[in-house]
This record gives sequence, structure tokens and C-alpha cells, in this order.
Amino acid sequence: MAAATPVVIDGSYLEGGGQILRMGLALSAVKDIPITVNKVRAGRKTPGLRPQHLTGLQVVRDACNGQLDGGQIGSCEVTFYPGRICGGRYMADTQTAGSVCLLVQSVLPCALFADSPSRFILRGGTNADFAPQVDYTIQVFRKVASWFGVEFKLFINKRGFYPVGKGEISLDVKPALKGLYAADFTDFGELVSVHGRAYVSGALPVKIAHKMADSAEQLLREKLPRDVDIFIERIKEHPERAVGNGSGIVLWAETDSGCVLGGSALGKKGRDAEEDGLLAAKEILESVERRACLDKYAQDQVILFMALAEGKSRIRTGPLTDHTKTAMWVAKLLTKVEFSITEEEGSDCIYLECEGIGHTPMKRK
Repeated sequence: MAAATPVVIDGSYLEGGGQILRMGLALSAVKDIPITVNKVRAGRKTPGLRPQHLTGLQVVRDACNGQLDGGQIGSCEVTFYPGRICGGRYMADTQTAGSVCLLVQSVLPCALFADSPSRFILRGGTNADFAPQVDYTIQVFRKVASWFGVEFKLFINKRGFYPVGKGEISLDVKPALKGLYAADFTDFGELVSVHGRAYVSGALPVKIAHKMADSAEQLLREKLPRDVDIFIERIKEHPERAVGNGSGIVLWAETDSGCVLGGSALGKKGRDAEEDGLLAAKEILESVERRACLDKYAQDQVILFMALAEGKSRIRTGPLTDHTKTAMWVAKLLTKVEFSITEEEGSDCIYLECEGIGHTPMKRK
């Protein structure tokens, strides 16, 4: 492994965050290309690896029998030499409230090209700031990913919140033995339903969940056609199924063409629960009103699939986020694909296209 010359990736590009590490490592493992990421998280207040990022590096290293150099908390440069991707059982624990859903983003692409099914037990924060909530990953991203032929199941064993974490999920991944296939997200169709889940845990009373759900439902019913099915579940988590005090709301909208769009808010001290509900509902309405086929949270997560799939993928979405632009840059660097962007006249939506490389599981010595 160590004989190959690593591809150097500038970790300060654009937003300069963990996105570059996750994308770079996943494509390194899948494509069997060693990489060096320098200036790690240079755009962040505390540069270098944090526990969550290091945990993601380590579990991918283990899953593909790789070699990781520079893997310490605070490291601003890491080098990774991938090996053979093997299915099996793996465990990773951030030992913080770092997002388990960001760990999923690291290990899922790798496991798709393993030689057998994989199960990952991932521990940390299940509902955290600056990351998709676990409910979003299950209800929205899993369905979006299935359009590319991605098959995985995700189970919430225990919710965990800032500052303690200690949540746990199980991730089961089925290998894509014939590779991924191109997806087309350009037909919005007609909105059918908006469902959701408002939850509280610990010492917080269930009335907070009701306040979030009620305010979200009220706004949605005011703005959406009367025939749209709207239902938001209200949950008080059992003490054995959650660690710490936390609250939040996750909504998902589905259309008759198969599009799934998300909206969410995490409860914050000093902010009314009703405001959390309104924030989540407004995110749904924003996507629905522009008839986007992919929301802003799924944008960056499908870039890797578009690059690896067989055929041309097309998505119609709102303005590109910096996370998406970063993901496109890393994908182009390691797979040589090209992305084309066409602005839609009369709206702020764009059409994003990519002819994938048709990658299939590799046989290594």
C-alpha cells in the first residue's frame, strides 16, 4: 500500500470542514486511491481533527484494511492508504456528542462496495447541530439513496444529545454487487403527504413535542392544498431509549413521483417550541414552493452516488450549498467526472447533471 503516491487534497477548500475528509476517505477506499488531506478543517474555529472526524477515519480504515497516518486529535494532515473492503461487524464510538449521521456518510459508500454485508454500531449524538438528524437519514435520505440502488437499514437503539452524546444506531448495508445506477430527480409531480415526528426526552415534558407539532401542522395546513395528508407523531422517549434532555422535530414530504423532501429543527434553550415547529415547516414549504426534487440537505450526499453510478444522473434542486460545491470538487478530483449546471429560467432552481463512471466492486490482491 505504502508504495503508491497519495493524491493531495486541500482541506481548506471552500467551507474547509469535515465534508472534505468524509468524501475524500470514502472515494479513496472505493477507488483504491491513497490520499493525503492537508490543512484539515482549516476553515473552522478549532482546526484539525476532532473526535468525530477521527472516529470516522478509523472505522473506514478498519472496514477496508487500510493504513492511516496522522490520525490524532488536532492533526492538520492525514494520509490514508486503502486496502480490501470487507463486510462484517464494526463498532465506532465518538465518545462525544459528535453526529453518528456524519459517521454514516463516511462508512456507507465504503460498505456499498464491500465483499459481503456490513453492520456498523455507531455511537455519539443522534440529533445534533450542523448535521442531519437521524430521523432525516431514515425517512428522507434512505429513500433518496434507493433511487441509485443503495440499500441500507438504520435503527435507532438510543437517542443521544449534546453535550453527553451516548446515543447509538445500527447501520446494515447491503453491497451493490453490480454497482450503482443513475437516478433522475427532475419530476416533482404533485405533493401527496407531509408526515413527521416531534420528540422529547429526559426531563422535558411531552407538551413540548405537542407545541412543536401543533405549530408546524397549523402553518402547513394554511399553506398547502387541503387534500395533502398531514400527520406529525408526538413522542416522549422512554428513559431506556434516550440519554439526556433533548427535543426536536423532523418532517418529510412525499410526492406522487417519488420525491422525498425534509425539514427539521433541533430544540434550543431559550427558544420557544412553537418556533422549532415553524422552522421545520418553513423548510418543507421552501422546497415545495420551488418544486425542488431534492432538498438542500440531500444535495451534497448524492454527489458521490452520481459520480460512481452507471449512466447520467440528473437532479432539479435549489441553489447549491457550499457543502455540495465541496463534494463536487472532491468527486471530480478523485473520479475525473464532470458536473454540468443549468439554471432554470424564472426560478432559483438548477439542473445538475453528471455522467458517472459506472464503478463496480474491485478485486484486489
